[in-house]
Amino acid sequence: MADILSQTIPYTTITLANIVFALVVLLAGLLIAGILSGMFSKGLRKTKLPELVNEFLVRFLRALLYVAVLLAVVSTLGVDVSSLVVGLSAVIGLVLGFGMQDSLNNIAAGVWIASLRPLDKGEYVTVNGLSGTVQAVGIMATELLTPDNQFITVPNKLMWGSPIVNVTRMPTRRVAVDVGVSYATDIPRAVQVALDVIKQHSLVLSNPAPAVVTTELAESSVNLQLRAWVNTGDFWAVRNDLTIAIHAAFGKEDIEIPFPQMDVHMYK
Repeated sequence: MADILSQTIPYTTITLANIVFALVVLLAGLLIAGILSGMFSKGLRKTKLPELVNEFLVRFLRALLYVAVLLAVVSTLGVDVSSLVVGLSAVIGLVLGFGMQDSLNNIAAGVWIASLRPLDKGEYVTVNGLSGTVQAVGIMATELLTPDNQFITVPNKLMWGSPIVNVTRMPTRRVAVDVGVSYATDIPRAVQVALDVIKQHSLVLSNPAPAVVTTELAESSVNLQLRAWVNTGDFWAVRNDLTIAIHAAFGKEDIEIPFPQMDVHMYK
């Protein structure tokens, strides 16, 4: 067995014993890295740091540990790690100057996002034309999950460099439901009917007070907008309920919701 392990790989000075030892170091290193990451994560949970910041720091530490494990494995194969680090530093410096600028921007943006928290895990955001619930902010990218279960990975520099619309950060939101009525309609009466519809909904908040306003004299209708303040978690349910309820109420009161129409005059 000793003779077998002492055999070298052709054209190298690496022995089979070095390879076996390198595999042991690799497995042990990955195990230790996992344990240390877990301990670090548990320690962060005891702090008052947001969960998003905790995940970012854990991912960053795990990446550093993996690099250390890789260097340890290479060292066991007889490679001079110090010269390797110097060589890698020169190569990395060259690469960073030409091709890694975006990666550095992503890392820096990830640090700013995790620190200033314009978004947090579990919040629903719209940024750069993409919408979804924040799953995590990594070293390089932010992960979003759409309502129809699509997983989106957005580079951090795009997140930080674009306006972020945080839909769920505030405790309350205003529901707006648009509806058009005929020009022949008694507008004050239609407004009162719509206001009664809003006030009858149990999830609508009384402060700020609900309102119905005229928003536009359109081509085929006078457009009204129902405005009601609700708790953020009730937004979509109330919006759906008010849309159905205003249609039913206007039908019951014979208030016409007109179709788009056009008058055509023909001259002989």
